[in-house]
Amino acid sequence: MSTNGGFVKSLLDQPWDLWGLQARRMVRIEVRRNLFSWKASWIYFLAFIPTFIILVHLLFESHPAFALTDDTNVLAGIIQFYYIRLGIFFGCLGIFSRLIRGEMVERSLHFYLLSPVRREVLLLAKFVAGSISAIALFATAIIADFALMYAGFGAAGQDYFFHGPGLGQLEGYLAVIVLGCLGYGAVFLLLSMVFRNPTPAAMLVMGWEAINPVMPSLLQKISVASYLRHLMPITVPGDGIFALLTVQTEPVPTPLAVLGLLILIALVLTYSCVRIRRLEIRYTTD
Repeated sequence: MSTNGGFVKSLLDQPWDLWGLQARRMVRIEVRRNLFSWKASWIYFLAFIPTFIILVHLLFESHPAFALTDDTNVLAGIIQFYYIRLGIFFGCLGIFSRLIRGEMVERSLHFYLLSPVRREVLLLAKFVAGSISAIALFATAIIADFALMYAGFGAAGQDYFFHGPGLGQLEGYLAVIVLGCLGYGAVFLLLSMVFRNPTPAAMLVMGWEAINPVMPSLLQKISVASYLRHLMPITVPGDGIFALLTVQTEPVPTPLAVLGLLILIALVLTYSCVRIRRLEIRYTTD
């Protein structure tokens, strides 16, 4: 009892207000760097290139009411095969690998490490900033995609969205986008500390995510995409090489899929906090 009491007292005695203030200031700095820098232009491209394609479809294609179901499936395919597998994956790779490794390359990370800020606070603040940046970009793109996809159908599109399943599907896709950004962000933030060049390791992660559906159920739990595919409002069967990405697996209830992914994220971040305590900067080699 006394041991538990001492542990609780130790937690309460920590400078949580100071850590919170430091974290909020770092988050603001990092979000501005992530969203309002020319280096982020290619991530904007990743997020909004489907939006541009859908806009062209809206302007130059007819939209008869019977095609609404087909366009709904096309939108589901864009999110399932492009955003989850490519757009968010590489967008988070660009955002989160720059937070640690990018600053080491730019020889600026030591300013943070020499300041009176706990390294765990630094790491978690950078994770929050990267997550806000990625979610803001890709969630905005998804909302724009939905608006443009159904705008051409006029009253039928509005009825489908506001009085049919459209709004619920959008909410489901946004939840998938948020969890995908958090999951891939945690993984790539860790890789940026472990490897001087995290890109080859990220390609291995991409390969693992691709073959994960055919792996044993225990190994499937070590994958971001394995949880996300159980949360998709609409699943589109793949053709050819994309068929591997849509292998039917045992369904998992939504709360368990969300909880499983959050646990995976928490474990990765916990190890990242341990790892950053041992992080050393050698600018002669990095």
